[in-house]
Amino acid sequence: MIDFTEQDNTEDSDELYEHYRIVVDKGQALLRIDKFLMDRLPNVTRNKLQDAIRTESVQVNQKPVKVSYKVRPQDVITVTLPDPPRDTDVVPENIPLDIHYEDEDLLLVNKPAGMVVHPAYANWSGTLVNALTYHLQNLPTARNGEGRPGLVHRIDKDTSGLLVIAKTEFSMAFLAKQFYNHTIERTYFALVWGIPKDDTGTVTGHIGRSAKDRKVMAVYPEGEYGKHAVTHYKVLRRFKYVSLVQCNLETGRTHQIRAHMKHIGHTLFSDAMYGGDKILQGSPNGTYKSFVENAFKIMPRQALHAKSLGFIHPTTKELLQFESDLPEDFTAVLEKWSLYEDQ
Repeated sequence: MIDFTEQDNTEDSDELYEHYRIVVDKGQALLRIDKFLMDRLPNVTRNKLQDAIRTESVQVNQKPVKVSYKVRPQDVITVTLPDPPRDTDVVPENIPLDIHYEDEDLLLVNKPAGMVVHPAYANWSGTLVNALTYHLQNLPTARNGEGRPGLVHRIDKDTSGLLVIAKTEFSMAFLAKQFYNHTIERTYFALVWGIPKDDTGTVTGHIGRSAKDRKVMAVYPEGEYGKHAVTHYKVLRRFKYVSLVQCNLETGRTHQIRAHMKHIGHTLFSDAMYGGDKILQGSPNGTYKSFVENAFKIMPRQALHAKSLGFIHPTTKELLQFESDLPEDFTAVLEKWSLYEDQ
């Protein structure tokens, strides 16, 4: 018996994996686990399965096993595999990339705001995957001359910041397991409307699609709908009507920070989808109105930046930590609010 757990593969989500739970039949003969799974999982190569076993992404009765393990009747097998690319015909495009780090196993990219991560409807070209496919096409591991960038997670089109990309099947499995187990360290900087009362806080609430607008995520009471989500935040600076906050993700749900901050009354500045492109603090008229509208023009997207990433390297097993600078539009808006506060 196999259970397929549905995953949400939209932007701003680290849920780019398939999860299976298999209960072995009572009459099953002893068989190597990779051969057993090859017969039961669709479109999965033996090499990919063996990499998953070596990275402990395959477990039997809640324990990791070796490739040589022989499946027994009534075993409960769980498998976490990176989600395969949804498009097979990705056209390589020579688009400049801001690469922060690269080795044989992975690379770190600082994605600019406005760039879509994966080709999809209305965005078949100019995406990060198009650029990565061009960059990786000469890899020794490339197939038929095509590089295979391994997306482990995504951030939204209008969110800037760091993304880690796997260059090998093993790295993909190893990194995907860290995201699945929520052991990746992720820090975001966000400019939000309003002044949080406490210096630090935690937002806990299930996140699911809004019943009113399927493009928007909403927060629901525990157990009713959606997926468990936890965001920790820390106020870095309070201005007159907005605040700069640091958000650390314990989970990685679609639009998690945007939905959680709106839920506690601090919608992200200039976030049109969640209502942050309107004046939510202060009197909406006069010179203040002009000031805010000018700030919106400087940063016509949600004020959210993926500032840092920390994870265990697939090969060296070292803890790596990467930081990125805030982009120009973000720093310009912060400077404007600083000057406004000093008036």
